[in-house]
Amino acid sequence: MIMKASKQRPAGLIAIDKEMGRQHADAIASYEQSATLAQNIAASLRQTGRLLLLGMGGSHAVGRAVEPLYRALGIEAVALPLSEQLGQPLPIAGKTVLITSQSGESAEVLRWFKETNGGTPNTFGLTLEGNSFLARTAPSLIGAGGTEQAFAATRSLTISFALHLSVLAALGDDPAGALHALRDPESPAIDEALTALAGVRAVVTSGRRLQGLAEAIGLGLTELSRLPCFSLEGGQLRHGPMEMLGPNVGVVLFRAADPTAGLVAAMATSATEAGSPVIVFDASGEPPVEGVTTIRFRRAAGLAAVFAMLPIAQSLMLAFADARVDNAGTPVRSTKITRSE
Repeated sequence: MIMKASKQRPAGLIAIDKEMGRQHADAIASYEQSATLAQNIAASLRQTGRLLLLGMGGSHAVGRAVEPLYRALGIEAVALPLSEQLGQPLPIAGKTVLITSQSGESAEVLRWFKETNGGTPNTFGLTLEGNSFLARTAPSLIGAGGTEQAFAATRSLTISFALHLSVLAALGDDPAGALHALRDPESPAIDEALTALAGVRAVVTSGRRLQGLAEAIGLGLTELSRLPCFSLEGGQLRHGPMEMLGPNVGVVLFRAADPTAGLVAAMATSATEAGSPVIVFDASGEPPVEGVTTIRFRRAAGLAAVFAMLPIAQSLMLAFADARVDNAGTPVRSTKITRSE
């Protein structure tokens, strides 16, 4: 793979830069202004004990990332793509349903509310657009700062996580670590990681409890670089797909201070032995894995780890794409709001 050095930063990446520059402040504001509705959602969750998280693209990745956090609080949480719920629906009666859509206008959102006759009394939305269909149709957590304009999700992810933080705090989880990560962000260098990925033709991202974060970054990598970049949960990566690994396939892993940290480390070792360049975003507090490129963070788990790693992973995502695509950040086959199925 020949990497290209952009003579001028593409307009699409400049737009993403602007979004990323606002994301910490907007996330804190989103958390602070959402307390009242977050309490209502928490009350619904205490009543039902079950949560169905629905979304598409980056919004689904957010659901996947917070699934284990709700489960740790005793909530039976399941995240599904909204398209899958439309075609193969789980029952929604007796569940709290949280539909996430950055725009609040995607085709699947509109069809779901039509087919469910407006949802249920325990249906809530999460969006960046206060005037959207979703916000008008269901009580919705609204992110601060308005709609994300750039193509790939960056600021919208951070804000969505902050809105979930508000709900988790209303359920009794301690938000202090996550808020500290937002207010005092870390900035480890990505140069060594970018160099390690210079020769790859595809990237697989993976995690265990941070699998949702891995999926968000895998999506952004492929949207921006137009290369096959996808995500497999750590156990799933073990069961067969290890066959694809080698010098042309990069592996990006996410490791936090939780009981799955050892499994992530074992995968890093195995992927290195298979010949793949391996990057580990590491907030485990454990010694780095030998032979891999480690991007280290303060010891953290859950949303604290997500907030620490996400902007740095986004920066790597942008740099990776900028080295390969002349107009990275400008979609050629997609649109910001997907209005067709």
